[in-house]
Amino acid sequence: MFNKVLVADDLGSIHLGVLTVIDSLGIKNVQQVQYCDDAYLRIKKGLLDKTPFDLLITDLSFKADHREQKFPTGELLIQEIKNISPDLPIIVYSIEDRLHKVRTLINVHGVKAYVCKGRRGLIELSSAIQKVYNNERYLSPQVSHVLSNKYALEIDDFDILLLKNLANGYSQEEISQQFKKQNIKPSSLSSIEKRLNKLRIQFKANNAIHLVAIVKDIGLI
Repeated sequence: MFNKVLVADDLGSIHLGVLTVIDSLGIKNVQQVQYCDDAYLRIKKGLLDKTPFDLLITDLSFKADHREQKFPTGELLIQEIKNISPDLPIIVYSIEDRLHKVRTLINVHGVKAYVCKGRRGLIELSSAIQKVYNNERYLSPQVSHVLSNKYALEIDDFDILLLKNLANGYSQEEISQQFKKQNIKPSSLSSIEKRLNKLRIQFKANNAIHLVAIVKDIGLI
């Protein structure tokens, strides 16, 4: 079993539950942090001291406070950790269950397990730790289908932002104006129309309302 584990979560109550799970697996060397920056520094120090961590368990959302952070989210932390310690196994333990987010973390950032916080979260976390130790992947049931061919969609963050604006009731013209103000490209009305037409075809949607219903149903937004 893992010898040295780092847990990054800003809620003390979550730490307590995670520590109980880790202790039940016989892991004694556990360190806790409430900021992503601290997690990064601990991992970096472990590498320099030649006493590296065997596993990182991290949340994705960290509440902002008076302390300025270089890595304000778990996703940014994961990206940076992969640069300095690419082989470090990472388990995400988060309330976030958007399929696009889960798929990106696994396929792009190499996360080994994704556990959704909930009633069975700690039970699933125990299973995830054991699976990852055996070099296997683990996904909570509600996101377990994220890697199936059915959901292997060619979409990016721009598409997700576009769909979210559409779901919030903005017209294509209003979305175009917002993107121009926020310096998001492409922002022209014709580009927005082309992108939405592509998404409608991809999801086999009859119209914008149908498109929003589909992407909500599969957890993209």
